[in-house]
Amino acid sequence: MSKIRFPARPLPLLARATADTTQRQLRELLDRNEITALVDRLGRALDEGHFDDFQTLYTPDATAKTPGGKAEGRDALTAQARRNHSADKRIQHFISNVMIDLDNDKAEVRANLIATFAPSTGTISEPQYTLGEIYRFDAIRTATGWRLSRVETTPIWSTGTRP
Repeated sequence: MSKIRFPARPLPLLARATADTTQRQLRELLDRNEITALVDRLGRALDEGHFDDFQTLYTPDATAKTPGGKAEGRDALTAQARRNHSADKRIQHFISNVMIDLDNDKAEVRANLIATFAPSTGTISEPQYTLGEIYRFDAIRTATGWRLSRVETTPIWSTGTRP
């Protein structure tokens, strides 16, 4: 019986290939986690009125196109968010199914959004309006980490009367 011999691959080269693959996979996991955290932090900032957080969420030249209007530049995005998320309403953003397509230092992100609006009466009140949308983001890696450079929403359905 003859023995089948496979070409030997030098162990250091094999170890390096495995380490490179592991390093790439780890980098991708960390990138996905950071981008998902950006989307989560955006929802929290909008819910709680922490609009100063936009400084660490968006690039200075970021753009937005939402039912609340269009804005260009981080300061304009912040002003738009303040206008549309005023203290007289309670708004809760439910963001799910965050899907990220990575391309080196850029990413395209898609997520589902349900935003519920209720009057801020000091007590728990019934929602007046609920909106289902698709969120689409562009994200880029900066010297200080991942930042959102574009946000666009596409309304899919709604119930109630928009405040």
